[in-house]
Amino acid sequence: MTVNRSIRLARRPHGEPVADDFQFAEGEVPTPGEGQALVRTRYLSLDPYMRGRMSDAKSYAAPLEIGDVIIGGTVGEVVESHDPNLKVGDLVQNYGGWQEYSLTTAKEAFAVDESVAPASAYLGILGMTGFTAYSGLLAIGKPTEGETVAVAAASGPVGSAVGQIAKIKGCRAVGIAGGPQKVEYLKELGFDVALDHKEPDLRGRLKEAVPEGIDVYFENVGGHVWDAVLPRLNTYARVPVCGLIANYNLTEAPEGPDRSAALMANVLTKSLTLRGFIQLEFVRDMYSDFLREMGQWVSEGRISYREDVTEGLENAPETFIGMLNGKNFGKTIIKVAD
Repeated sequence: MTVNRSIRLARRPHGEPVADDFQFAEGEVPTPGEGQALVRTRYLSLDPYMRGRMSDAKSYAAPLEIGDVIIGGTVGEVVESHDPNLKVGDLVQNYGGWQEYSLTTAKEAFAVDESVAPASAYLGILGMTGFTAYSGLLAIGKPTEGETVAVAAASGPVGSAVGQIAKIKGCRAVGIAGGPQKVEYLKELGFDVALDHKEPDLRGRLKEAVPEGIDVYFENVGGHVWDAVLPRLNTYARVPVCGLIANYNLTEAPEGPDRSAALMANVLTKSLTLRGFIQLEFVRDMYSDFLREMGQWVSEGRISYREDVTEGLENAPETFIGMLNGKNFGKTIIKVAD
């Protein structure tokens, strides 16, 4: 326990990230101070929001500086502690970043209970991505029994949870994903409709699949999927917006006509609610309910999840780039240590 390997931001990506945007580094293992604990990372979560943090554009959170350890959720084991609420051997979820060791406090860490689900699940279905689905759908989408809920990137960790929660709430679930394998997975999860956005005429196929329209659309993609969904939204439809992955690597405005007038006309004439959100805003009011309900649904087999695990911290950059291009299938996780 003398060397802490990490991956840092070498330069800001221009468009799609490449290997040279990342820097591998070695340093001393940090020493915990009073009220702190040292955590050895077991699993690292890779998520699309990280691409935004690599940019210096104004956003909801401060950008990474050049040379910073790249931010990321982690699950790890406490190996040294000066916090009475964190014991050596405890498994915790925290934001340790792309490195082998990190410091945390009891206020910054959540306990990991492996009797409910494996430790890695606390980075997905029982972690940030699961809570994003839970809070956005229930607090903003507010689905009621019999309504139609649609979601893009539906085979991913957020989208798959959205669809399954919608089914638990008595709704019709419509999933949009990329490729036949992912579409088949949606059917296995119990989605009522599963569409491949890579096939021709998504707009026409979606119109046929939802003749009575869409009441809740959980947006995390944007792009041509949003163009197909917008005409299908019903009056008073709710649109929680948690991500726009189709736009993250753009370096200039997309080609084509300005569609803002059509968007605003739909917002006005259909009384639509479009509400962007970051899951952190709901933690205080909803996180305990989330852990209780989602933990129960997972243990009862009412919600399933899939993980895409790559071994080795050194493989994080390549895996992250692939994830942004849709090469992952399930929650993208790096196994850092046993």
